[in-house]
Amino acid sequence: MKRRSIPTRFGTLVVTEDAGAITHLHWGQDTLHQDKCALLDEAEAQLRAYDAGRLTHFTLPLRIGGSATLQAVCAEMSAIPFGDTVTYGDIATKLAIPAQVVGQACGQNPVPVIVPCHRVMGAKGLTGYSGAGGVETKVALLRHEGAAGLLI
Repeated sequence: MKRRSIPTRFGTLVVTEDAGAITHLHWGQDTLHQDKCALLDEAEAQLRAYDAGRLTHFTLPLRIGGSATLQAVCAEMSAIPFGDTVTYGDIATKLAIPAQVVGQACGQNPVPVIVPCHRVMGAKGLTGYSGAGGVETKVALLRHEGAAGLLI
């Protein structure tokens, strides 16, 4: 596995590549990772373009580990367009699973930002966020995308 630390306005994002796919993204500043790898170069370029407002859709090869439910929820989240939001209930209806299960899967998303779990809201509005900074980071990501006009 190779890792790359990428400073952004949302904090330092650490991206992990394994066997030709991005497998994890987390926030971290304790250790800077600068492994060499063409895929990490591309991930850094795309994350910097997103941060600068020049990218609205990631095109990185991903490998989502975990349950079939997690993979299905991540696929639904990946389909949410830049600047839009959906509810846990919307995804739950599509997948015929409880909204609470969708919420749990969102919290287990191994590649937040790239798989935009921040675009998933509760039925009554803003909910938590498992990324560093919690809900404040979710709000910052949504504002960056011009989503959820009630927050802007």
